Amino acid sequence: MSVPPPPPDSVELLDQLLASLFEDFETWFRRGLVLLDCAPESLLPAAEREQLRADLSEGLAGLAATRALRRASPTPMAVDMDAMTPWHRLMMRVWNLSSLLRGAGVPLPDHGAP
Repeated sequence: MSVPPPPPDSVELLDQLLASLFEDFETWFRRGLVLLDCAPESLLPAAEREQLRADLSEGLAGLAATRALRRASPTPMAVDMDAMTPWHRLMMRVWNLSSLLRGAGVPLPDHGAP
């Protein structure tokens, strides 16, 4: 017995939601890389900075791989929430870094977000 394909409206909604979510993750991961360049060692020691840089690079690579897998799939594919949880945590680390830098009065470059 074959499984009927999902309605086109639900596929389009899934694609739109995931595209928006992935775009947000990518924007914040890239923003995190910029913020790391602004972070003085007194606020973020070199080892922590390099670990966050590695985590952000890994997050960007994971997003790219997930997008590629979804594009290559012949059928609509969702993404498990457990797979996205580390990305959400990483995004919160970027927000925390931004807050830390702002609280310390570090001038931050504009990121172009509304």
